[in-house]
Formats: sequence, C-alpha cells, structure tokens
Amino acid sequence: MSRIVHDGPLIIGGGLAGLSAALSAAPRPVLVVSPAPLLEAASSAWAQGGVAAALSADDAPALHLKDTEAAGAGLVDHAAAQALTADGRSTVEWLASLGAPFDRDAAGDFAVSLEAAHSRARVARVGGDGAGRAILSALVDAARVADHVTVWEGARLRTLIQDATGRVRGAVIEKDGDLIEVLASAVVLATGGAGGLFGRTTTPMALKGEGLALAWAAGAEILDPEFVQFHPTAIDVGLDPMPLATEALRGDGARLIDAEGRYLLGPEPDADLKARDIVARAVHAGVAEGRGVFLDCRAAIGDHFPQAFPAVFAACMAAGLDPRLSPIPVAPAAHYHMGGIVADPDGRTSLPGLFAVGECAATGVHGANRLASNSLLEAAAFGRRTGRAAAEQAAIGVGALRIGPIVEDLPDAALAELRAAMSADCGVVRDAVGLTRLVQLIDRLEAAHGAPPALVAARLIADAALARRESRGGHYRSDFPQTAPVPTHTRLRRAATSLKAAA
Repeated sequence: MSRIVHDGPLIIGGGLAGLSAALSAAPRPVLVVSPAPLLEAASSAWAQGGVAAALSADDAPALHLKDTEAAGAGLVDHAAAQALTADGRSTVEWLASLGAPFDRDAAGDFAVSLEAAHSRARVARVGGDGAGRAILSALVDAARVADHVTVWEGARLRTLIQDATGRVRGAVIEKDGDLIEVLASAVVLATGGAGGLFGRTTTPMALKGEGLALAWAAGAEILDPEFVQFHPTAIDVGLDPMPLATEALRGDGARLIDAEGRYLLGPEPDADLKARDIVARAVHAGVAEGRGVFLDCRAAIGDHFPQAFPAVFAACMAAGLDPRLSPIPVAPAAHYHMGGIVADPDGRTSLPGLFAVGECAATGVHGANRLASNSLLEAAAFGRRTGRAAAEQAAIGVGALRIGPIVEDLPDAALAELRAAMSADCGVVRDAVGLTRLVQLIDRLEAAHGAPPALVAARLIADAALARRESRGGHYRSDFPQTAPVPTHTRLRRAATSLKAAA
C-alpha cells in the first residue's frame, strides 16, 4: 500500500457539503475524494425544492428557527439551529455569487416559495424544481478552477487511519484499483446519507451510510440514527430509485387524493402542507389500505407544468404519465437521514482530526424530523464553516498509526435482501416484531459476510429504532404510538454495551 502526505484537509465527498467545505478552506490545499464524477451520485444534485432562508420582508431568521424547532419534535439543538437560520441569507447570497442561478422576482430579489411546515414562503428555487443540480453545478465549476482544490473522481473511502491517541490522521482511499494511505491534517466526512439501504428510496443507491459506519468503527459518537425521513410523494412507477415529486408542488396548490378522488388529508387548502412525517404516514396508510394515493396537479399547475416543474414533468413523461392530464401515483420513500455522526456547526466530531458535514453529520438542526429545504442550507452553510475550521488544523508528524479494517462490500443479493427488509420493517411505520426480524436478518448477513459498512449502518438504525419505545418525528412505532413527555436523544459509542437515552 502506497502512502502520500497531504498538507491540508482531506474531504470525502463531492456533493454540496463537501465542495462548500473545499472552497471555504482556501488557501489551504484541499484533496476532495469523490466516488463518482462530480454531479453524479450526490443527493444534493437530486434535490428539487431549494434552499430555505429568511429572504422576504415578512420573514426573519427567528421565524425560520421557530418553524425548524417545531418540525424537529423536541430534539432540535437550539444553538445549532439558530446558527443555521441566521446564516440563511448570507448562504444564498454566497451561492449566487458562485453562479447559482436562483429564480428572481420582477424586482430582481430572490423569488421564494412555500413548502410544508413553513409559516412563510422562504424557499429559494432554481428553475422551479432544479435547485440541487444547478447549485451544485456552480460549485463544481468553481472547484475545478480553484488552485487550492484537487479532486480525485472515481475514488472511494475504505477506512480511517488513527494514531495511538485515537486522533484521525487520514484515510485509506481506493483509486484505480489501488489502496493509498492518505495522511492529512484533517479528514472531513461529507459522505451523504443512507437512503440506499432502503428498497424504496429517492436518493442515489450508492449512499449506504459509509461515513456513518466508518466513523462509528473509529469510535466517533453517533446521534439519533433511528430518525429517517420518508418523503411522502415519491413517484410510484416501479423505478429504483424512485423519482421525487417535490413538495413545492403542494406549496403551489397540488392536492393529495385517493383513487376515488377524495382528499387524503381533508379539503382545507393547507391540509397537505403538514410536516413530512405526518403526511408520509397518511400516504403510507392510503397505499397500505389499497385506496391508492395520487398527487393531483391538474387544477393548480395544469398546462404550466413543463415550465414550472421541468424535472418532475420529465420524470412523469418518461414513465408514460402526463401530469397535466392525470394525477401522479405516489408513495413514501426514504429520503433523508436526520441521525448521524455527532458534529457541531463547524463540523467537529468527538474524535480529534475528524470532521463531518452534510447528511452524514448530526448537528442537531433537524431533530426528529427535518424541515423542508433545510438540508441544502445546512450543507452549504455548515460546509463553509467546516471548511474554515478544518483548514485551521495544523499538520502533524507521521508517528505510529493504526489502520481500520477494510471489509468487502455486501454482495448484491444480500444487499437486495437487506434493502427490502429495511423498507418493510424499518420504514414509515415500525413495530417490535418487524424490527426484531430485521435485526435477526442483519445478524445472519453479518455471520455470512462480516461487517461491511452497509450492514453496520443498517444495524445502527435498526437497533436504535427498536430501543426507542415511543413515536416522535420520523420514527413511528405502531406498538408505541404515543410521544414521551420528555424528549431524549440516542447517543451511541462503539464501546457501549447497550443503547442508552440521554437528554
């Protein structure tokens, strides 16, 4: 195995969080490792909604903070969420300065739209439903011309490297079939979420909790891994992953109906704009009862669909469905992981030398249920902060090092079995019987295949879901439907022998 010493941060992940960190670390040299070409296989490139920020005269960061905390069901970290919402406008302006082509109103200000559980229209969009790809494209262009940024595309993280004190000193990277020890002043995990662990997902299938699992193996603290957000309106046309029908459609007046044309959540104009966990459970129930659930955009959007929401329109037409004429069949799908590696707004984790940002991190801003369009905001805002903080880490001599285990990937057949079980038993509605069945499957797969990162991440989610005997936010237990009066977090360290809740 060869070794290189990099005098600066090593960033694992080329999505919005990783590239925001890379650009903000200047002038410190940065090495970005991306498992796929930039713009491919990053959840941020697939995001349709936009960036939530208090941009209008009738809005304020304090109102955005209030909505964020309300959606998070008692588990939002106030200080972290306050920092996030305070950075909203400056983050959107920074992205715009890099070339992100946000929609503008007649006066030239940022055009904003309403999404679920927001008390104000505050989501800055691009081309209706093309925010993620357009924003990330601007950052990719900036990173490619930045003198301090080097990008390895088609390279992947295999394990972390630590010294005798536990400090993270680098990582083993697989590039062109070779394993390379990359020692660095800091390692930033921006590896995305874990949607690929679920059989029904809106995220790239390559995202299977790799950063979460490897940080856990290195001894990092993990927070609330049981909290997974299921988007209520994935387009149900038999594709894997499932195309997304952005929440902005409902913000513009589209309605959820059953096969008989009855309103799913009631006739009130804002009935379909409740928090995602509430809407997802209603959609799940409709599908499970055989009533079918559809998103009816005909009256609210109609002939404007191709211009207003081109990505959703293209996905529907590719499936042989014209949303101007027919309601869109929808079902819930795994969309976002609120839990993750414990990190502060500057990305610092419980392990010296290791930073985490974006969906793989748990900064506390989302609590038990993420507010719509806060994910791109967090990726960019905290990505900038993390890049600056990681750049301040001084280089350290080589010394004695230990390399974590490198485990082969889970075979395709075993992964397919795991994904089906995760959606069936750890999905929108959970109970002890299904979760116990899932944990037993993970035990069997681990006995046969060892502990590849996908299985480690799945176990963290399943074990924590089984241990949380209440319903809160994105975690709903049909056998424990009530919410406990005192909110508690799940905090996990590898040395722990059991799951314990801590306030």
